[in-house]
Amino acid sequence: MDETLYRLAVRVGRELKRKDMMIATAESCTGGWIGQALTMVAGSSEWFERGFITYTYVSKREMLGVKGTSLARHGAVSEQVVREMALGALRRSHAHVAVAVSGVAGPGGGTPDKPVGTVCFAWARTPAGALVQTRRFRGSRDDVRRKTVMYALRGVLSQLAQARSVGLVRRVGRR
Repeated sequence: MDETLYRLAVRVGRELKRKDMMIATAESCTGGWIGQALTMVAGSSEWFERGFITYTYVSKREMLGVKGTSLARHGAVSEQVVREMALGALRRSHAHVAVAVSGVAGPGGGTPDKPVGTVCFAWARTPAGALVQTRRFRGSRDDVRRKTVMYALRGVLSQLAQARSVGLVRRVGRR
């Protein structure tokens, strides 16, 4: 177990639970690693609603409602697409907060415009909309993916600091 990721996930879970909110993830380059980090925490079913692993254009369109025109015009590794991924995760779940990532983890696949290590992030929450950012990370494929998970979770904490509690009587999807 990665202790740093675990501690970060515990903090995210504590804040979600305190605000009576749930989260959904929409992941491409991390292949579910954000969801895996969150569900390492015992009791995460109280605040982790679901995860979407959308590695292909087709899955992004079918599962999250990403527009084909956005994918064609901007590519999967773009702020436009991750915004649509995060908002789609909110629309297609019972979550109040969503995080989406898409990037070039390497070792190949980079271009001059989007070199290896380029990752686009989006954090969305109801009803605030989405915040998007692009970062470039150095290191191996595993390093880029791990740094992506950490940055995504830190961004969730930042969004939660700005979010109001939803005051649900009972969380949807509770076991």
